[in-house]
Amino acid sequence: MSTDSDCLFCRMAAGKISVNEVYQDEHVLAFHDISPQAPTHILVIPKRHISSLADSTGDDEPILGRILGTVRDIAAGLELPEDGGYRCVLNTGPRAGQSVFHIHAHLLGGRAMKWPPG
Repeated sequence: MSTDSDCLFCRMAAGKISVNEVYQDEHVLAFHDISPQAPTHILVIPKRHISSLADSTGDDEPILGRILGTVRDIAAGLELPEDGGYRCVLNTGPRAGQSVFHIHAHLLGGRAMKWPPG
């Protein structure tokens, strides 16, 4: 597992910082956001450090798919599709709202979402 010792999410993935875990396997960790923007707000991160979607490569495509599959599975387990749906967000770069530079997907649900979002 590639990590960045200064990265908050790498420390979480390594178990050095506790999280309110929803799911974990050898590749990804999912946990409740500490500043939720919806009734359901879960972050899904890879355990391997990738700074952002813009910094990913073709070699990262399997883990990117794993992140999205994990979002789908968690949403289904929470019955969010039946609740009217959910939103999956990947912020890329500071102007898009990325504040932790370790790629992560936000799973948002439990309320109506507006468009455009920002």
